[in-house]
Amino acid sequence: MANLGELERAVMDALWAVETPLSAGELRDRLAGARDGGKTPALTTVLTVLSRLEQKGFVSRDRDARPHLYSAALTRAGHVAELMHEVLESSSDRTEALAYFVGSVDESEAQMLRRLLDARSS
Repeated sequence: MANLGELERAVMDALWAVETPLSAGELRDRLAGARDGGKTPALTTVLTVLSRLEQKGFVSRDRDARPHLYSAALTRAGHVAELMHEVLESSSDRTEALAYFVGSVDESEAQMLRRLLDARSS
């Protein structure tokens, strides 16, 4: 998955924060409230960002709704998992990368990983 720009991240954060799809206008309004003193993006800018995010596979659009409604294609956790896979795939030594990662987690995270791996093999 491609890296996200600042406005793309803000749009995704807004989509991840809700459980229902949003129109571009609703997203613009949410972005206006979330940007501390920052300029509110124009509706056309939000639509452009949504189009790019859709092309990248981050956003899905309900084309039957008027106005179109947008939702995140993956949950935030799903996105993070995709990023982790992407980084692992770019490593020349996955075992070393995983070993380094596992060595860097705290004990509670290590216990969580153990439970998740045990549940997977059951």
